[in-house]
Amino acid sequence: MLAGIPQDHRPRGRRLLRAGAVAAVVLGLLVWWLLPQSPGPTPHGRIAVATGMPTGVYAQYGKLLKRDLAADLPALEVRLLRSEGSMDNLQQLSTGRADFALATADAAATYGYRGEPGAEHLRACARLYDDYVQLIVPRNSPVRTTRDLKGLRVAVGADGSGVQLITRRLLLAARVDFDRDIAPVRVGIDRAPAMLQRHEVDAFFWSGGLPTGAVQTLSEQLPVRLVPLGDLLDPLHAMGWQTYYYRAAVIPTDAYPDMHAEEAVKTIAVANLLVTRDDIDSDLTESITRTVIRNRDSIGTKVHAAQKVDFRTAIYTNPLQLHAGARRYYVSAKP
Repeated sequence: MLAGIPQDHRPRGRRLLRAGAVAAVVLGLLVWWLLPQSPGPTPHGRIAVATGMPTGVYAQYGKLLKRDLAADLPALEVRLLRSEGSMDNLQQLSTGRADFALATADAAATYGYRGEPGAEHLRACARLYDDYVQLIVPRNSPVRTTRDLKGLRVAVGADGSGVQLITRRLLLAARVDFDRDIAPVRVGIDRAPAMLQRHEVDAFFWSGGLPTGAVQTLSEQLPVRLVPLGDLLDPLHAMGWQTYYYRAAVIPTDAYPDMHAEEAVKTIAVANLLVTRDDIDSDLTESITRTVIRNRDSIGTKVHAAQKVDFRTAIYTNPLQLHAGARRYYVSAKP
């Protein structure tokens, strides 16, 4: 036996010691849980976000995101960069001119497929809202399908834009040659509506959230309508995996009230992503992702499509992997 301690008392003493040790650990964990946790490093410095043309949805979304970041991360200075659209944004991001950018999923897939410089370093923070492809013509136009554009002047989106990327594919699906069958006018949403009003183009393509302010304003000033594009989805998908990011969608009659549409218009939609690079700080990326998800309703008051940003779907950023910081946010915030 141990000196001074009867043999039959030893097990009980050990049990008491073990119980005391467990109680101490539990108490320590409880105190740690109840005490306020030390926040991670507060992001500071400067970042640049590539958005889009002034009258487009990307630019509007960028302004509202900058406002919310100013409230959530006051030590962070945000500069918004104008661009021609998705492909231009990805290039700005890859070359280091931008730290974050908005881009469509099909543009990201194409950028990687082409092996553009820096494509392998692109990462996503969140799937945002869907863009709806829109073909706008005067209400009295004879154009009823994409094939009817042959021989006409068509605004196809600026070079480097996601609009032109998908326009080229839609025309190919409709068996309309981009260079021979139409007179392509390489302008975007900043110029196309005014050109339609001045009869300088006969139609224009646009891909953006609903409603797009420039299209809405045009419909208030000129009788216009949307041409259905839903019939081109199957031919698009037949082109290969790069076109699998397009899905069937409808533009409801109340999207543009002044068009007085009698029925919803079948079209094609594609997801928008908030994109960054793998070398961008994880704490910064986590914080920005948090602001994007938490402020969807405040952004949605102006960009209505942003109200559809959903925690459960935001993680589906195919074809891009989630950035480590964004993934950390989703794991920590999981209900």
